[in-house]
Amino acid sequence: MNKKQMQSEQTKKRVAEAARSLFALKGYKATSIEDIVAATGSSKGNIYYHFKSKEGLFLYLFDEWDREWEENWEKKQWQYQTMKEKLFGMAEQLALEDLNHPLNRAAEEFFHLEEKSNDVEERIKGIYQNHFQFFETFIQRGINQGEFKHVNAKHLAIALESMFVGLSQMSRAASSEDVGKLYQSAVQAFLFGIAMDSD
Repeated sequence: MNKKQMQSEQTKKRVAEAARSLFALKGYKATSIEDIVAATGSSKGNIYYHFKSKEGLFLYLFDEWDREWEENWEKKQWQYQTMKEKLFGMAEQLALEDLNHPLNRAAEEFFHLEEKSNDVEERIKGIYQNHFQFFETFIQRGINQGEFKHVNAKHLAIALESMFVGLSQMSRAASSEDVGKLYQSAVQAFLFGIAMDSD
């Protein structure tokens, strides 16, 4: 990487860090490109060069959030022995993120925007597709190891992602203790069901 490329990457990183702080503080809608210009000293044209739009900038930050989550999970998952234990551990990590991640409120605003460009819609679909693939691989591994029933891993991956997305939205006003219990109860129901065995 030459000096010009390094400077460009440093500018991109500086803009992203400033934008993350502003989105966390003000929310997605209330943060303008002008706010980011004022916080960084970069021109509007420079910001658009790196991120194309405010939506593109937020999606970049969301992609970083996803990568950080997966990196943290890769480090943590080895402490669990079984796939069932891993799923409960995953739920615990997600619950903590829902309580503590600075972009949570802004993300909820962003994904509920009524009007999005086609490009942004496609990128959002890509994010969900990555989540589905992650969970499908996880479930299939449990099947292969004999811990889960022989079911359609793709269908259950969609159900699992939908469950976690719903939990994230429904737990906003809950206490930290209740959020943890809520996620654990949901995983318990997902793994074992709630119907009594018939005689």
